[in-house]
Amino acid sequence: MAHETFEGIRDRMMPMLRLIASEYESRTPYGYPVVVDAVHEGTIGIEIDPSYALYIVANGPDIVADLYYRSSRTDARSSASREKFSGQPASDRRSLPPIPTDQALRNLIAEIMSRYNAQPGLIHITDS
Repeated sequence: MAHETFEGIRDRMMPMLRLIASEYESRTPYGYPVVVDAVHEGTIGIEIDPSYALYIVANGPDIVADLYYRSSRTDARSSASREKFSGQPASDRRSLPPIPTDQALRNLIAEIMSRYNAQPGLIHITDS
C-alpha cells in the first residue's frame, strides 16, 4: 500500500518540482537545481542548491518529508539562553498523512523556496 501511495505522490509532485527547477535555473549555482526522481529507492525531491533541499522519502510503511536548509545568523527568535551559530545546517523531518493533499505538498515546496529566497546575500567588502 505504501508503495502505491508513494508513486501517487510522485505523480502529483514531479510536475511541480520540474517547474520550480526551470524557474530557479538562472538563480542557483551551476549544476543546480537538481530534481531527484529515485522512486525505486523511495526518494523524490528537489535540491535547490547544496544547502537547500526537500525530499519525500518512503521510510518503511511511513512517508516523510525531509527539509534540509541552512539557518541564517539573523534570527529574532534566538536568545541569550540558546546559542545559535550562523550557517548551521537544519534537518527537519515531518511525517506526512497517508494521502497528503496537493496543498500540503505545495506548502512543503513553498517552504523550502521561501527559506532559499530569504537567505542573506553574500557581502563582499572591498577597498574603494
